[in-house]
Amino acid sequence: MPLKMSRRARWAVPGTAVAVTAGVVAALQIPAAQASPDLPNKTPAQLLASLTNDSKVPPLTGTVVETTSLGLPQLPQAATSATSITSLLTGSHTVKVYYQDASHFRLAIPQPESETDVIADGSKLWLWQSTPDSVTEFVPSGNAKHAVPEPTGAPLTPQQAANEVLKKVGKTTLVSVQANVMVAGEPAYQLVLAPKDHRSLVGKIVIATDGKYGVPLRVQVFAKGASNPAFQVGYTALAFTQPDPANFTFTPPSGASVDVVKVGADSGKSIEKSGQSSLSGVGSYGKSWLTVASFPQRYLSEAMTGNLGAVSGSGSAAPGKQPDIYSAKGGSVSVSAQEVLNALLGTAKPVHGSWGSGTLVTTSLVSMLMTNGEVYIGAVEPSVLYAAVGHTSS
Repeated sequence: MPLKMSRRARWAVPGTAVAVTAGVVAALQIPAAQASPDLPNKTPAQLLASLTNDSKVPPLTGTVVETTSLGLPQLPQAATSATSITSLLTGSHTVKVYYQDASHFRLAIPQPESETDVIADGSKLWLWQSTPDSVTEFVPSGNAKHAVPEPTGAPLTPQQAANEVLKKVGKTTLVSVQANVMVAGEPAYQLVLAPKDHRSLVGKIVIATDGKYGVPLRVQVFAKGASNPAFQVGYTALAFTQPDPANFTFTPPSGASVDVVKVGADSGKSIEKSGQSSLSGVGSYGKSWLTVASFPQRYLSEAMTGNLGAVSGSGSAAPGKQPDIYSAKGGSVSVSAQEVLNALLGTAKPVHGSWGSGTLVTTSLVSMLMTNGEVYIGAVEPSVLYAAVGHTSS
């Protein structure tokens, strides 16, 4: 029986510190939008409905580019996993998307000398990494015929990013629309979400959604007072056409190491992997736009090489479950990755208050506090981090 993938599950991304800091200091830019196209008028509520319902996403083939400018210093390059924080902080990303339906799709992340692919062939989900020539095969276990793994990591597609953003819609959010745009040759509406609380570093998030199917084509995150996005992920090429079925056929290369991961029957949103270590000490504070994630400082080095186990969207660890299927397996912190970490932490400034003392890293969109062996991070003003010290819950 096919391994069914829910819309959220197949594009899920975590709202945690790892995802927040997964920015790309990129030279590659998404092309500027063309003249405003004519589309039937829609209210913010109608656009929200078109994004949040379970209508079928049509077959498509496209190219996605992710870029970020967080005002970070020049960081040394590091040869790590394509979706480790190190890689995301030091290079641009292009993702090839082939989508037929919920159980047949492929995401290909090319690198100069390697490639990472996520492939669903109708019955299994595969993760293939050409370097170090490893394959992970995800299969249902016991009665979990419909249970699906929940891929985590940096947002690789506009759909992933939009799904994460839409979690914030509620009483804390101002919702509006702005002028229509052309994205990758497709006419699109623009839905604007903005936090009401001034303590958020986010000015607004703009989701460009396809005028015919309601598919997110681009997501842009603007810091407060900024005219250019601090983060954006969007299609640069797109065709709503049936991909070649060969894209969903996969056989592990000869000599590749193969690791089988069984999808547990207890949850349709988790992956149970033998020997997967749990992440202890991970927690969260606050809600919506003011969410702060906390974790032991030692996890920073692990995250740099993609060896950190995944964290659930609430900011709490799922012990023994949900490994980051977009990250490299095994290994240790390389010298170059440690250099990147040192360069990043070199921008930290000493701070202190009634909460204690520590060091603070700030960018246009993210604040990170390190104190007493713990890290507190969020798209918030430092005062919110200080309030979170000692008050996070797992």
